[in-house]
Amino acid sequence: MAFTTFQNKIIRTLRVKSENIPGVLGRFATTVGDLDGRFGDIKTISVGRQYTVRDMDVEVDDEAHLERILAGLRRLKQIQILEIRDEVLKFHLRGKIEMVSTHPVRTISNLRKIYTPGVATVCRAILENPDFAWLYTAIPHLVAIVTNGSRVLGLGNIGPVASMPVMEGKAALLSQLTGLSGVPILIDSQDADEIVETVLHISPTFGAIHLEDIATPLCYEVEQRLIEALDKPVMHDDQHGTAVVALAALINAARISDLDLHALRIGQIGLGAAGLAIARMLMSYTGRPVLGADLNPDAMERFKAAGGTPSTLDEIMREAEVVVACSGVPNLIKPGMVRKGQVILALTNPEPEIKPSRAMAHGARFAADGRSVNNLLGYPGIWKGALDSRARRITREMFVAAAESIAAQAEEGELVPSPISKRAHREVARAVARAAMESGVARIKLDEDYFHS
Repeated sequence: MAFTTFQNKIIRTLRVKSENIPGVLGRFATTVGDLDGRFGDIKTISVGRQYTVRDMDVEVDDEAHLERILAGLRRLKQIQILEIRDEVLKFHLRGKIEMVSTHPVRTISNLRKIYTPGVATVCRAILENPDFAWLYTAIPHLVAIVTNGSRVLGLGNIGPVASMPVMEGKAALLSQLTGLSGVPILIDSQDADEIVETVLHISPTFGAIHLEDIATPLCYEVEQRLIEALDKPVMHDDQHGTAVVALAALINAARISDLDLHALRIGQIGLGAAGLAIARMLMSYTGRPVLGADLNPDAMERFKAAGGTPSTLDEIMREAEVVVACSGVPNLIKPGMVRKGQVILALTNPEPEIKPSRAMAHGARFAADGRSVNNLLGYPGIWKGALDSRARRITREMFVAAAESIAAQAEEGELVPSPISKRAHREVARAVARAAMESGVARIKLDEDYFHS
């Protein structure tokens, strides 16, 4: 996956006691930065006349990297490390999601309405009119988050159970940002037939099917077969969620650079699930072929079949005015390859194909990495808009509407808005719902209050 909040790094919380002398905190921060550490949250625990105690989150590559930083900090005489904690594990204790009742049961009357005998009235109503399921059940708010754990972030094929924390995270964010309920579905199979059959059998429970962290080429077959078999939206987020946010970022990168995206030669380096989807999205959006490069011959064949122009890394860097890279290879793009005036999005995490500062120093007009863009901006609003409009499927027009909405909400000079902005996700949902109605896949017509409330 090209964009993600997850990186193959670790976070530790340091409880630090420092003397109240000007410059001490600055020296602490400089030491961490000089050793390639990154700060997260900083919380003041206590302030005394002589000392201040703070909890500081520090992101590092691994335990050895942490030890180097701690060794550097211990050389600062006015600093004392009181405690080192791993609060990431604490956040995951007993999981991050739960199923709760929307109506409390405090009386026998409540019980008789929620369960027997009252519930039979609702069952009979749905039996007579299946559309009532969208009024009287949770189905229109439930999204199945399906994985077999075969391509999880930067960890590879770790299996379904080890992937559960990622699926829980997706579900938690979906709930908090849009109010939808994501339900992780872990399937212990690498076989397309088994995965498809499993999803088809459980699909009546859900309003939508979100595919996540399934390896190529399996993900392509599974998604296509489910789209064809189900009369409800299906999306492989690693492909389309990523492509939506990449397009949003490029729309704004071109705007910031005073360029016309539709007139530029674009190159895509890395044609895995995310890279191929980005290339397809850009070709559809601009109406122009994209240059593409990947060491995998099968990936190149899929790209060519999609209308792309097979190329090489060197050729893309020589000829493309816009370069998008999600190859998974750190430092793949050497500074000498950068041409003056290029726009470069190097999106591999945790280390990009080229650092933006280095690309800019060697002549790029604009450069950004995967930390600037987050695919969390895509899927919550896409699902909310698709379900609110009761879309039968997700169309290209809905993806483009999502990308343009994301781009439109970015602050001046920024590529994209904050991924935790509820307003941003609400606007994406509205844009997607409107596109669903206009492209003819919506089952209902939403009134204007939906778009302006």
